[in-house]
Amino acid sequence: MQRCCDNIYKSARRSAGLTQEQASERLYISTRSLAEYEAGRTTPPDDVVCRMVEIYKARYLAYMHLKQSREVGQRFLPDLHILDLPRSVLKLQKEVKDVTDINSRMVDVACDGTIDDQEQETWQSITKELHEMIGAGLSVLFSQKERAVM
Repeated sequence: MQRCCDNIYKSARRSAGLTQEQASERLYISTRSLAEYEAGRTTPPDDVVCRMVEIYKARYLAYMHLKQSREVGQRFLPDLHILDLPRSVLKLQKEVKDVTDINSRMVDVACDGTIDDQEQETWQSITKELHEMIGAGLSVLFSQKERAVM
């Protein structure tokens, strides 16, 4: 399992305005354990991450945890770049336009229910664009200050 080295746990805690001591008390873990998670030396178990998401009011943390710490997330979840809300919306609009532009090719490839050898490269390009659009959509959802929403 890959270590989480981007300090997603530390960033989420800091955004919540909590010290390590305050957070560890609310998470029912030791300050040392939290420090290990935040330094990327160990990966927190899912139940601790679930509590972090709730206490820090940071839903994006669940996604980032799966993306970074689980093979299935690394292999299959779209990349996510959380930006501020205006830039996230603009990025989503750009990605929606890109998918709209390839719509006729997507229909051509998919209409017969099979992707033959000649269509494989086109389909890979289509799925790349779809993943980018999904990631941009998630960025919009996660870019909001969750404290204000919840």
